Amino acid sequence: MTTSATPISSRTAISEKDRFLKTFEKEAATTLKVLRAYPEAECALKPHERAKTALNLAWMFVMEQMLIVNALKGESIFGGGGLPKTPEGWTTIIETFEKGRDELLALLRDPANPNLDGAVPFFTGPKQMGNIPLDEFVWFILHDQIHHRGQLSVYLRMAGGKVPSIYGPTADEPWN
Repeated sequence: MTTSATPISSRTAISEKDRFLKTFEKEAATTLKVLRAYPEAECALKPHERAKTALNLAWMFVMEQMLIVNALKGESIFGGGGLPKTPEGWTTIIETFEKGRDELLALLRDPANPNLDGAVPFFTGPKQMGNIPLDEFVWFILHDQIHHRGQLSVYLRMAGGKVPSIYGPTADEPWN
């Protein structure tokens, strides 16, 4: 097996924001593949009484992007009017996810704040809020999205959909 990875000794240093941008682009594209693979007719699937429906779980991706966008703009991460309600249709979630992704990428491509300096108020423990460094916050939210994408991939299988390649081959998308 050959790889085209750049040896560590010849890599140039990149800013924290550029590192996050590169990772976010890749992960958002993968999340979009999973969202597009989900059968819209099964958006009410709720595998356990305490679980979210597939629609509510998918809306988490949109909401988390919104949190990052607000943080990058220096605005209150939860917005002024509360969090938007989950839409009724799967197509709306995909469209809203794409718009949020595009806005987030535009903010990350802006040369302002190359090191993601600053802080945002966020949860620091049970029933506690505190300031979190912006760079840690954006990575935390991205990792949470990846976690929820894993949940959605299980829903996808349960709903009879085909699970696309996420980090490697799947039963539905082998690498033969």
